Amino acid sequence: MARKSWIQRESKRQKLEQKYQWIRRSSKKEIKKVSSPAEKWEVHKKLQSSPRNSAPTRLHRRCFWTGRSRANYRDFGLSGHILREMVHACLLPGATRSSW
Repeated sequence: MARKSWIQRESKRQKLEQKYQWIRRSSKKEIKKVSSPAEKWEVHKKLQSSPRNSAPTRLHRRCFWTGRSRANYRDFGLSGHILREMVHACLLPGATRSSW
């Protein structure tokens, strides 16, 4: 199980990302439109003035069951070992199990 502080930190990042999403997108579009380097630099400063945690690349997917951030499968929203346990217990329909 992931520590609660990590999960809370991740939820704060998600809220910040949603808050600054429009600002980041509009300034990126503006950078593409502007032709002079000086104007691009000004728009780039505006983009960098937003908090670091508002960038979508800083978000992590977490396991729905345990909160683990690594080995996470997008299709199921579960980490690898939980996914394997659920498949072996026949809790995920359509998933085939393998043994090696």
